[in-house]
Amino acid sequence: MKRNLFSLLLLGSLLLTSCGSEIPIEHLEVKPDKNTYTKTILENEIKGIHVEHIALTGEHHLEDQSQDGFKYIYLFVKGNGTVNAANKDYDIVPETILLPNAVSSITVNTTVSDTLHYLKISSKLTDQDLMDLKEFPVENTLQVYYAKFTDCKSYTEPIKSPNTVSRTILPNQYIPRIAMGTVQTTGPDRVGAHEHPMLEQLFLGLSDNNCTVYADDAQVDFPEYSVLHIPLGSSHSVSVEQDELMYYVWMDFFRDKKGEEWLKTHNQDEDEE
Repeated sequence: MKRNLFSLLLLGSLLLTSCGSEIPIEHLEVKPDKNTYTKTILENEIKGIHVEHIALTGEHHLEDQSQDGFKYIYLFVKGNGTVNAANKDYDIVPETILLPNAVSSITVNTTVSDTLHYLKISSKLTDQDLMDLKEFPVENTLQVYYAKFTDCKSYTEPIKSPNTVSRTILPNQYIPRIAMGTVQTTGPDRVGAHEHPMLEQLFLGLSDNNCTVYADDAQVDFPEYSVLHIPLGSSHSVSVEQDELMYYVWMDFFRDKKGEEWLKTHNQDEDEE
């Protein structure tokens, strides 16, 4: 009886360990099927964060209204179009980021005969977030933030090789407890193993990305147009094979303001200061 009980407890422990080490991943449907749709991605993975994949065809436009108590980030990854915000048009090409900030309504339009694919990330603001927003630079919270990834400032980091190009596409102090950037390199290369228990992290695979993500004892193939969640506190790394491309967005969702000290490991390139 005791032996059977021990066996059951051991099996349960192994199952929990296995489940805990998984790397949740979802693949975006970006085939040219000309359908307009909205799909929730990695639902309930991160408290206060809601991620949607939106596909919008050239026959449609989408008006998006902001809700009180939330901030929004739009990551455009495939297709072309425009966003109208406060009576101004912003050209949208693949790999563009836009934050409406104080603009209460935006309209997303797709180029005729094209399909626009993007992520809409909604962040629910805490009471502390609302207080912190008052301390941010006014231009960061009132004006629309818009940038092409390739126009953003680059930085270096000890865990990455000199061949890696990293860019900060969303600095902190635009939305409380959130920062984002890109990582790009050609294999063979690697982002070294590291841990950050002070933040939750999502990865978004960009065009032609084809690499492998590791977290503790787990690993997963990470292709283009996929989104994965790094298990909180895990020792994780990324590798890319010979002649393959590593190209993804990292999204940091800090658990509190103090955790943003992690960003000090990013060394801004001197020639861009």
